[in-house]
Amino acid sequence: MARVQLVIPDEDRERFVHQARKEGMSFSAWLRAAAHERLERKQQTKRFESEAEIEAFWRECDKQAGPGREPDWEEHLKVINASRSSGATDT
Repeated sequence: MARVQLVIPDEDRERFVHQARKEGMSFSAWLRAAAHERLERKQQTKRFESEAEIEAFWRECDKQAGPGREPDWEEHLKVINASRSSGATDT
């Protein structure tokens, strides 16, 4: 079995050890369980299986964006440049 050294702030260690004890686990076992849970959550990401699923995804994104339209790049640039020049002197 591999041994891993972990550097964490004392406050975090105290909180983690407290939670491990509440759950009836050693600190080491609690950390392993937390890592396994994180891996499981990350691996549950479903990939698109068809072009139709991708199109449905973008339709849902469009619905959530609400009414109106996204400003085009030129409009973004005007806002950026106005922000840059605000507070600047004319000298």
